[in-house]
Amino acid sequence: MEVRDLSKYSGDSKVCTMLWERPVLKLIDQRKLPFEEVYFECKSVEDIGEAIVEMVVRGAPAIGVTAAYGIAIAALSFDGSQNGAFIEHLYKSIDYLSKTRPTAVNLFWALDRMKKLISGTGGLDTHAVTERIVKEAEKIEDDDLKINYMLGGNGLKVFEGAGPRLKILTHCNAGALATSGYGTALAVIRSLHKGGRIENVIVDETRPFLQGARLTAWELHQEKIPFFIISDNMAGYFMSKGEVDAVVVGADRIAANGDSANKIGTLSLSVLAKNYGIPFYIVAPLSTIDINTADGSLIPIEERNEKEVREVLGKVIIPEYMQVRNPAFDVAPADNITGIITEAEVIYPPFDKNIKKIFDSM
Repeated sequence: MEVRDLSKYSGDSKVCTMLWERPVLKLIDQRKLPFEEVYFECKSVEDIGEAIVEMVVRGAPAIGVTAAYGIAIAALSFDGSQNGAFIEHLYKSIDYLSKTRPTAVNLFWALDRMKKLISGTGGLDTHAVTERIVKEAEKIEDDDLKINYMLGGNGLKVFEGAGPRLKILTHCNAGALATSGYGTALAVIRSLHKGGRIENVIVDETRPFLQGARLTAWELHQEKIPFFIISDNMAGYFMSKGEVDAVVVGADRIAANGDSANKIGTLSLSVLAKNYGIPFYIVAPLSTIDINTADGSLIPIEERNEKEVREVLGKVIIPEYMQVRNPAFDVAPADNITGIITEAEVIYPPFDKNIKKIFDSM
């Protein structure tokens, strides 16, 4: 099996989200963290679909990269010889993966990129097309890693004039585990920590899946970045006591006007931050901006299995006769957002005009 050396990118992060060992993608099983560190092996496109749906892998950029490798695995596992059947197999795999999670736009961005590549391979045999697909998936992963470091660098510029030691609140997990490595929101925090700028990271536990308490805290512990965990309903208390200098979160889809969908609970944080005059930053690659979605009301919001609310780490806390709802995301309105940190630049209001300007120049 071919194992790629990504140490030139991952040297600053001790967290390894995925390992491409052609023809197998190994994903750290995020359902088992922080108590077990085991890898889930994806040998088929169905394995990739299961990993995305069941939250083995999560976080918009990581889902996009995983989906790209899913198409690579689909190509490598094709056992026929007819080119027409091969292309049909690839398109069916793309369609299958496109139905795994509706909110994270990076999933569709990566699959569209694969679709475009496949449509431009007319006349090539299955082996040549497969090699192009594999190289494209590897490039998507490499690009994501590079972008993460650029996000960290642009985040440093945002806080140049802030106090020497910062107290930053974050929600869900937007770290190495949500990307190919290093992270989005945690890329900013990691970069600040390297410069001795972090006093504390306040980690929302992030019910119901506990991505903050289980994943973000685990990442910070690995790298000895100071932090403490709070339940989600404590955020307002710490803001009111002056213990939060900024809120820094990721995003799963950003509309053309700046409205940003992120893990459920982000909307409440944006309202609280605005009330207390605390800067609220979104950190995400340009691939997370959906220029074709005018505003947040048009972003599809995934509702997940109610079991995630009924149980905590396998223990039932809400009986079956009580009704529950489980929307996985909410939308922070652009009016509550101080800035959107991307790899290209930090976008400030008016978001609709400044987002359009960036995409017009691309």
